[in-house]
Amino acid sequence: MKIILNILSLLSSIIILAQTSDSTSVLKEVTVKAYFPKQPLLKIPASVSLLSQATFEQQSPFNLVSNVNTVPGVRMEERSPGSYRLSIRGSLLRSPFGVRNVKIYINDFVLTDASGNSYFNLLDAGSVSSMEIIKGPEGSIYGANTGGVVLINSAPQEKNDVASVSFTGGSYGMFHQNLSFASTFKNFSIKGYQAYYKSDGYREQSEMERKYFHLMPEWKISSRDILKSFLLYSDLGYGTPGGLTLAQFQENPKAARAQALTQQATANNKTFFGGISNTFDISKTLKHVIALSASKTDFRNFAIANYEARDEHSLGMRTYLEYTPSTLPFSFQTGWEGQQTNLYRNNYKNNGGVIGNQQSGNDYIASNNFGFFRVSVNPFSSLSLETAVSVNQLKYSYQSNYPVATETNQRKFGVEVMPRVGVLWVFIKNGSLRSSISKGFSPPTLEEVNPSGTDVNTLIEAEQGWNKEIGYRFYLLKRKMYIDGVYFDYDLKKAIVRGTNANGTDYYVNAGSTKQRGFESELFLDLPFKKEGILKGFQIKNSTSIYHFRFEDYRSGANDYSGNKLTGVPSSSIVSSLLTLLPFNCSLFLQYTYTSSLSLNDANSAFAEPYHLFGGKIQSSLPIGKYCLRMYGGVDNLTNEKYSLGNDINAAGNRFYNAAPGRNYYFGVGVKL
Repeated sequence: MKIILNILSLLSSIIILAQTSDSTSVLKEVTVKAYFPKQPLLKIPASVSLLSQATFEQQSPFNLVSNVNTVPGVRMEERSPGSYRLSIRGSLLRSPFGVRNVKIYINDFVLTDASGNSYFNLLDAGSVSSMEIIKGPEGSIYGANTGGVVLINSAPQEKNDVASVSFTGGSYGMFHQNLSFASTFKNFSIKGYQAYYKSDGYREQSEMERKYFHLMPEWKISSRDILKSFLLYSDLGYGTPGGLTLAQFQENPKAARAQALTQQATANNKTFFGGISNTFDISKTLKHVIALSASKTDFRNFAIANYEARDEHSLGMRTYLEYTPSTLPFSFQTGWEGQQTNLYRNNYKNNGGVIGNQQSGNDYIASNNFGFFRVSVNPFSSLSLETAVSVNQLKYSYQSNYPVATETNQRKFGVEVMPRVGVLWVFIKNGSLRSSISKGFSPPTLEEVNPSGTDVNTLIEAEQGWNKEIGYRFYLLKRKMYIDGVYFDYDLKKAIVRGTNANGTDYYVNAGSTKQRGFESELFLDLPFKKEGILKGFQIKNSTSIYHFRFEDYRSGANDYSGNKLTGVPSSSIVSSLLTLLPFNCSLFLQYTYTSSLSLNDANSAFAEPYHLFGGKIQSSLPIGKYCLRMYGGVDNLTNEKYSLGNDINAAGNRFYNAAPGRNYYFGVGVKL
């Protein structure tokens, strides 16, 4: 209650300041392309949030966590440097590590593999210039998921013939360097980005190193025909310190699990990813887009229980037609997306960081394809009606080749239809109300069908459910303030939940049904002042998430968890920030984060404590001739809060806790040429 009163007091002060400001500046219209044609966010009948390039520049240049967590309903965690997790509205339930049940695209290409797994940690933070996030099963046109969709626009967004380089150093032996460039030759342009990151880690066995590079050639064949390509290489290695019990966490949060040290637990991922796309305007009203992608991943993991060698190969294609007549108040898109991932996994005994005898060997093929159709109708200028549907099919093929060779078996998840209907009413010039109903469907990933060191699970089913929501968006105070709020009610059936065996290996089961209700809000306020003053202006942001997530019908053996809180999901979280604009191109950014307690196991017998985080960054840009020098410095976890980020939910032996960094600093310098 005290936090709510403080927020209300803050908002009252904001409104008073806005009313007394004599500036005529207004917020720019925010546009997104989540539903194909770029359109104002105010007129989209769905829960979509945008992380702009300016937002990324305000915070740490080497870590995505604090940026992504400013979006209400989205929770990004870092179990240790390089080990990311990402969840949208509680989808973390089935992700002990990695990103599942969230579909991720980078530029025109799908980064998520055919089974639903995404290596989000391959990306360098500086390689992301903007991000659109569709929350909940609103993105039926992007295929099977119940969590949401993330659309990444990769850096750089430099103008032609520009290059920049930056160097950052900080606590825990952190060093980050990146280089970007852009150049144009008549109808051909090319953009590139390179980065190197290294950290000794803030816990034992948590060192990290990543080498990253991507290239973006683009050829404008004609005024109607554009060919784009995207090439990415990432070489990532990081230690995995393992979870601690509460007593161990309280005694020494920097410690690693003893077995993680003796087994030299580490993970290494080398991935090549490439794609080529073509956008062709058949006519003024009809457009065709096709995107082809391929990837190869070499994954090696010295885990506590075993050593895993995994080779993955994926192919994908997405194509669609878009029709937007100039004389009729409607548009539609129809298309198809298909993927295939081949995975070859061999498990060996881990003899203290040395590969031992082989224990098992399996080959898998995941095939995923769906067709989609979307139509948007505007019978009046103030009314938008939208409907979309996708028809999804997923199939797994698997066979053992060690210790005994078996015949190929198949597991099909049938044909699943995912419909969505949305309506939006612009009832005042700068305000709209929206409502939607949509269905989500998410089969288990290969990691959930066959976790490392376990047998193939032939009983696990896909989770699915219906989501209903109603929301609003407004520009207020002469367009100095933007607010967005939404209430949703999500019924998820056969929810997939993670468990842990005594030897530390994972297993997954369907947990009956869950009831997920919540409210999310965003606020942005721009308060420019007179140009001759010391203070040039303020920018204030706030995001709030309030959840009532419960297991509705969940029984496991003799245990009945019905009515318990959903594991791993905080009931409330608040992120507030203040950007102060100062003379000489200086700025001071401050951010506060509150996360409530959350359940660490399905039985609700253990909870992580709530935590409060404070951080900030100061930066300045100084023109020097035709160059621009940028200097910056920042601090995270200013009050040295002890908390766990990336808890191992339902962990064996109650080893739930992965300590987050204490107070840490960074300083950097960059030059734009």
